[in-house]
Amino acid sequence: MMKKEILVIGAGPAGLMAAIHAAETGAQVLLVERAEGLGGQLIKQTHKFFGSKAEYAGDRGIDIAAKLIDWSKKLSNIMIWTKATVLGIYPDGVVTISHEGKFTLVKPEKIIVATGAAEKTMAFPNNDLPGIYGAGAAQTLMNVHSVLPGKRMLMVGAGNIGVIVAYQLMQAGVKVVGVVEAAPQIGGYRVHAAKLQRNGVPIYTSHSIKAAHGTEVLEGVTICKLDEKWQPIEGSERYIAIDGLCLSVGLTPLTELLWQAGCKMEFINELGGYVPLRDANMMTTNSNIFIAGDVAGVEEASAAMIEGKLAGLYVAAMLGHQKDWFLQDFQLAKQQLSALRSGPASAKVCVGLSKAILEEVV
Repeated sequence: MMKKEILVIGAGPAGLMAAIHAAETGAQVLLVERAEGLGGQLIKQTHKFFGSKAEYAGDRGIDIAAKLIDWSKKLSNIMIWTKATVLGIYPDGVVTISHEGKFTLVKPEKIIVATGAAEKTMAFPNNDLPGIYGAGAAQTLMNVHSVLPGKRMLMVGAGNIGVIVAYQLMQAGVKVVGVVEAAPQIGGYRVHAAKLQRNGVPIYTSHSIKAAHGTEVLEGVTICKLDEKWQPIEGSERYIAIDGLCLSVGLTPLTELLWQAGCKMEFINELGGYVPLRDANMMTTNSNIFIAGDVAGVEEASAAMIEGKLAGLYVAAMLGHQKDWFLQDFQLAKQQLSALRSGPASAKVCVGLSKAILEEVV
């Protein structure tokens, strides 16, 4: 059985930052990632980040990923396992991992879960036709594998992911025929939506998909207008010929390991679904398990990175690796996170977080 001070599960923006900042204090870290490479969602994000310089504002996601991956690999006290799937966290603290075809037992002193989130889908007739993708899957095909997911495509969802991926599709040469949004207003940042509108892409607010059409592959969809009760308006149907449909209808935290570990969970709609309750330092109701990133509640990657830094620093300090600069760095990270969440775009998340925070972990 392998013993490590800290196990970080997931090597996306939150997990990388957690591992890096814990290791910078001198802690011994095992970082595991089920994919072939590190970086998570960052490796397919070609847009520039907002925020401050401390959150890599002005850098593209792919460049941030490269910086964090390089940083993590330079730290000799981070052991990195890719293509490693965590199978379970058990009451005695043992974690089972499938790595390189072997079943491995690991006994960490503390665990930071940074497993991220999965794309949600939506129900409509023929929603399983080839040519219908989650927006993240389309982004992966396009930005990671250089494969166009279609020639003429429609996006569903005008949140940040929807409008950003729609614009990236345009940049890749795809004809984006529109964005369909069920809400009466655009949910993403206006600066992203404006890029689409300047290029003549219509955004159909208060609309939804009624059905997809095609025999062996997607050939088109019918959209319809919604009333104030979000119900289809009869006679408002419109057919649009497309060979690709992207669904950007939200994310849900990947919390299976936390359920199994017995962490207290709560359904909080504002955070994307069931999330673990936690204290202000990212500790769950299991005092050996911490969280960071979208598994704690769906937010932007900038917030995920800072949560990872907070969790990594705090866990390392608990294990006796508190450096002279700990308090300054820890407080600065909390200030950065507060600043990121201070705008109107984060109001919904803040409501959700108020429901998830525990004054004392029991």
